[in-house]
Amino acid sequence: MRIRHSRLFLVVALWIVLSSLSGVQALEACRFVQLCDTQLGMGGYKADVIRFSLAVKAINALDVAWVVVCGDLVNNGNDDQAVADFKRIAAAFSMPVYLAPGNHDVGNEPTVESLERYRRLQGADYYTAMEHGYKLLIVNTQLWKFHVPEESEKHNTWFSEELLKTTQSGTPTLIVSHYPPFVATPDEADDYFNLPPEKRKELLTQVKAAGVKAWLAGHVHKNIVLDYEGIPVVASATTSKNFDGAPFGFRVWEAREDGALDHRYVAMEIPAGLIPEVTPGKE
Repeated sequence: MRIRHSRLFLVVALWIVLSSLSGVQALEACRFVQLCDTQLGMGGYKADVIRFSLAVKAINALDVAWVVVCGDLVNNGNDDQAVADFKRIAAAFSMPVYLAPGNHDVGNEPTVESLERYRRLQGADYYTAMEHGYKLLIVNTQLWKFHVPEESEKHNTWFSEELLKTTQSGTPTLIVSHYPPFVATPDEADDYFNLPPEKRKELLTQVKAAGVKAWLAGHVHKNIVLDYEGIPVVASATTSKNFDGAPFGFRVWEAREDGALDHRYVAMEIPAGLIPEVTPGKE
């Protein structure tokens, strides 16, 4: 019995050493939240601020390891007050929060200036993070939707290099974006709500080859649960304005130690009379 225990100890020790050398972290069962299009100013400024604040409070009450916000943090990226209010409310999260930029944050046709403003006020517009053994690739889909000289190339290089690392290490990886790659089928025509067909095909080929676990997006202002050859592509309804009448809320993901992912949409409880009536053009 002592010999068997010694062998088991050696096997476990060897696995830990090899994992450390390869850079792969052991997966931990955890829960995380996908929050979409807080977009302060989209559904009535005061109402959006209240709903975002309620979402933070509701998420803090859950056993959540981290939160991703899938872009359009505010309705107008040049509105200093909206940016300040977003940062103030987001600062109340009791867990790490990872932000992806949306078209309303950096512009439908981003410029060097709009990118610099976002980076100065909100932080990096694309980056890698590690959480509980999962790698998060937070991307800037505006640099795929519209070409910005040098900036788009840098973004493409970073993304390709990170996916190559994923392929080599086998680290479970999640894409976090604003635009989803598609909203119905992978071969659909170009549209306001999806990525350009040629770039989309390239990206989907890359993420499939790298074994990406899921693609989380926003932008569509409704719940869309799709699949690309076994990879979940999930966009969620919002806390600002939903186009399909879905209740305001956020999506909770359950990540298991074996790498399996489950998710569900959670409608927020909003006390009657708390949200002011929104009059078009007025606050």
